[in-house]
Amino acid sequence: MAIGETGLLEHPLQRFFTSTRPRPTFQWERYQQREVLVIDHPQCQAVFSRQGGQLLHFQPRDQKPWLWCAAQWPQVGAIRGGIPVCWPWVGRHPCESGWPAHGWARLLDWKLIDSAECEAGVTLHWRLKLWDWQADLFAELGVGMDLRLATLHEDSQPCQFSHALHAYWRISDVAHVALEGLDGAYGYDELSRSACEQKGELRPVGGCQRVFEHAGTLELQDEVWCRRLSIDTGDSASTVVWHPGSRPLLGVEAGEASGFVRIEAASAAADSFSLAPGQQARLSLQAHLVH
Repeated sequence: MAIGETGLLEHPLQRFFTSTRPRPTFQWERYQQREVLVIDHPQCQAVFSRQGGQLLHFQPRDQKPWLWCAAQWPQVGAIRGGIPVCWPWVGRHPCESGWPAHGWARLLDWKLIDSAECEAGVTLHWRLKLWDWQADLFAELGVGMDLRLATLHEDSQPCQFSHALHAYWRISDVAHVALEGLDGAYGYDELSRSACEQKGELRPVGGCQRVFEHAGTLELQDEVWCRRLSIDTGDSASTVVWHPGSRPLLGVEAGEASGFVRIEAASAAADSFSLAPGQQARLSLQAHLVH
């Protein structure tokens, strides 16, 4: 497959792995005006963006991609796709209307503190320091994926805080996937603006924007790809399921949106909480293939 044959790629960043020439495990590249870290390991392939400390592509060997990413990125601003880190607030800022949606973390360059490899895969540690805040993102990638976000608040006063790992999961088509594990979960449907209770499996086709009071494991079933992914949102306050349906999305080409569903671990805007000086907050997102 030639690098230019993007129509044959199941993920736009697979272009970094089409050459037969060997490459180092970790290599910085320049792509669409961003610095990206390309990871090529016997167990998996992955791409991080320095902007946002954002995992944009993850694919265990001999599998289809796990994450979705838009083919074209804006010249400036957040990259749509992968797993954006929404921090230190989710959604619109409650007081400052001119501040960016989902916080500063998606827009700023993170520092790569450490990267290492072993037989099982790779580990990375990213850090963002902002005023009296520090965010650390730890990633373990191999046959599965494990992301952990830790926040330290060092201000002298308590502060409201919320965060999310905003994962876009790559699928064959939104019309052929189902999400299990939410049966009986209560939440809020942002589209109908009403409380909801999930009955049975959730099929996001047609549009979905629901925030569930749920923590723990879900299963994303893809009928076309015959794949079942176990997605663990840890002890997060909320599990958010989102798909735009037929609504157009800025920066997303026609037909691209059918290839993802967003399932995220979050303490959403309504679940923001107060962090005391010196207090830490944690969030995790893990996934593995169900055989």
